[in-house]
Amino acid sequence: MEFKEKLFLLLSSIFLTSLVVGNIIGTTKFVNVFGLTVPAGTLAYPFTFLATDLICELYGKKRAQVLVWVGFSMNFFMLGLMMLGHYLKDASGVSGATSTFESVYGFMIGNVIASMFAYLVAQSVDVKLFHFWKHLTKGKHLWLRNNLSTVVSQLVDTTAILSVLYIANNLGDSVRTISDLISLIIASYLFKFCIALLDTPLFYIGVWGLKDRVSRDLVLES
Repeated sequence: MEFKEKLFLLLSSIFLTSLVVGNIIGTTKFVNVFGLTVPAGTLAYPFTFLATDLICELYGKKRAQVLVWVGFSMNFFMLGLMMLGHYLKDASGVSGATSTFESVYGFMIGNVIASMFAYLVAQSVDVKLFHFWKHLTKGKHLWLRNNLSTVVSQLVDTTAILSVLYIANNLGDSVRTISDLISLIIASYLFKFCIALLDTPLFYIGVWGLKDRVSRDLVLES
């Protein structure tokens, strides 16, 4: 297998693993990070945007968009497995945590559906904006393209998922008003914004260290 395909599989694996873990954790727990109250699932999402931006830069918009749809399909697959486990008859006397499973299942269904909606919109925005600014800057200002696409798409993601969960009454007792919701959105977004800025060096290192190698493989392939 060529290097470019191995790298693509690695980036895709990072993307899909972070996506699934982020959806499983979701908003089942909120944590305090540097004084900001954020969903625990938020810790996984920055890796999804970093992976798609690297794939956009190294492989092009088409592959990145395909991966977005694969990730969306994986959410359906995960949801199907959860529903199968829920509806299959319990093996009486063997299962030791059935009530825990049912509680988690009941809470996660809403989270996963909200995450699927927010994910599809945000990731599509990220891919399209990255290539829009790449065209606008004629391939220059890599840091600007990476940060602008990520911070805008993460604002879309944060607002969408928390709004859906608020409407579905699937947030905690401390989030009861629109003001509470806005405060939560701001805190979650500020955390994602800071992480987006911090991942810029990783993005540069990835592009600087890998682009020539991937380009050579693509030239040889053609």
